[in-house]
Amino acid sequence: MPSAREPLPALARLVASLAANPGSPPAAPEPMPGGASTRRFYRVSLGGSGTAVAMWFPDATKPDEIAKTDESGRRWPFLEVRDLLAARGIRVPAVVAEACADGLLLVEDLGDDTLAAYLSRRPATRESLYQLAVRDLARAQRALATLPEGSIVRARAFDTDLLRWEVDHFREWALEARGIQLDAGDREVFDAAADHLASTIASWPRGFVHRDYQSRNLMVREVEAREELVWIDFQDALLGPRVYDLVALLNDSYQTFTREFVEARLGEYCAHLGLPGAALETIVREFDLVTVQRKLKDAGRFVFIDRTKGNPGFLQFVEPTIAKARASLARLRDDPRLAALDDVLARVAPGDPTAGAGAHRG
Repeated sequence: MPSAREPLPALARLVASLAANPGSPPAAPEPMPGGASTRRFYRVSLGGSGTAVAMWFPDATKPDEIAKTDESGRRWPFLEVRDLLAARGIRVPAVVAEACADGLLLVEDLGDDTLAAYLSRRPATRESLYQLAVRDLARAQRALATLPEGSIVRARAFDTDLLRWEVDHFREWALEARGIQLDAGDREVFDAAADHLASTIASWPRGFVHRDYQSRNLMVREVEAREELVWIDFQDALLGPRVYDLVALLNDSYQTFTREFVEARLGEYCAHLGLPGAALETIVREFDLVTVQRKLKDAGRFVFIDRTKGNPGFLQFVEPTIAKARASLARLRDDPRLAALDDVLARVAPGDPTAGAGAHRG
């Protein structure tokens, strides 16, 4: 992987090689907003061939998320997972050109409408689009029930160690880095709950998990008077519980839904998979357990991104994200370890457990 920190000269060469009229200089790349990763994005003109999105990876084999595996030396995870998803009928961006030696990919230009952006303009489509997202996820889980030997997805998993590491990420960054220290008693409660969450979730059957299946990682395309959703940011895919991507989607830190909206979508998920009616109660409890683990990790991650990458843009979501975890903890108080954790969080990070993030309610 190249060590150069400036992609524009290599990008200009790549675009010029693809331009419909090689004799005319390519237009200057247009920087596009990114997310929490180190990747940079540009919209580029290919002349008469339209536009594409350039993705620059400073280190394409380094996972964006917390991970345990060393993936140096293998094919870029973005490309490997993209090809797997495309082969199984899941809508992902097409690859226009590769210049991996320069850390560059050109992919299909999907426009600027993430699901979050589209809903800000057309809020009335919220229910139908989330129904579509749940349907697409259920179909993808069926299509990916078996994975090829050697797949990078099979080499990664939400095992006990990784799940526990993520909960500790919350303690280290959302609490300690912000000056909130747990005393010995509270630390014992926290550790017992973290162990319980990690071991319980890791014990469930595992399948394909996108890992960040949420409103900023689904693109909306209008095709023949209907909407379709295109998956992006899937390079950290791994094996994990069936409800993990449902939690990312329906307890998205950037959106807020009523509990009725969430449980309606969970019921639809069960129907898409042909699960018996009695399965919904199990799915709902799994959903709440994973919500606690995932949302605590997210709250810590938002602080981590600010402190280590100098990007404060996610800090506004820290308290609402903790509130989402606490809302699920309130439904799990029949478990003494989780009730005790809720009590600790009520004292050290109180907030409002009924609050949520996002400008819209479903």
